[in-house]
Amino acid sequence: MSGARLLVAVVDDEESVRTSLRRLFRAFELEAATFASGQEFLDALPSRPPDCVVLDLQMPGLSGLDVQRLLAAGGVRLPTIIITADDAPETRERCLSAGTTAYLCKPFDDGTLLATIARVVEAAAEP
Repeated sequence: MSGARLLVAVVDDEESVRTSLRRLFRAFELEAATFASGQEFLDALPSRPPDCVVLDLQMPGLSGLDVQRLLAAGGVRLPTIIITADDAPETRERCLSAGTTAYLCKPFDDGTLLATIARVVEAAAEP
C-alpha cells in the first residue's frame, strides 16, 4: 500500500477493539478513524469518506449489516469488511449479498486483516 495514507474506518462498540486496530493501522502507516456505533460513523461520513470500513456485525443500535444496507441504499460504495464471531454460513451469505466486500471471523490475525484491507481497496480502485 503505497502513496497517500489510506483511511480505514473502524466501527465497533468495543473500545478495546477500536484501540487495538487503531494501533495496528498506525504501525503499518494506515490512518484510522474509529467510531463506537454505526450511527456515529454514518453521521461523520460526509466529512471524509474512508477508503475502507471495518464493521463489527453485532453492535447495539445499528448492526454492521444495518450500516452496510444504509450505505448501499444511499448509493455510498465503500469497500466493507464485516468482522464477527458469528461464523454461521447463513450470516456470511446475508452479509455478502447485502454488498459486504469481505467477511472475517474473530479471532483473526493482524496479517489477515491487513491483507484483506489491501485486497478490497485495490479491487475497489479497479475500473
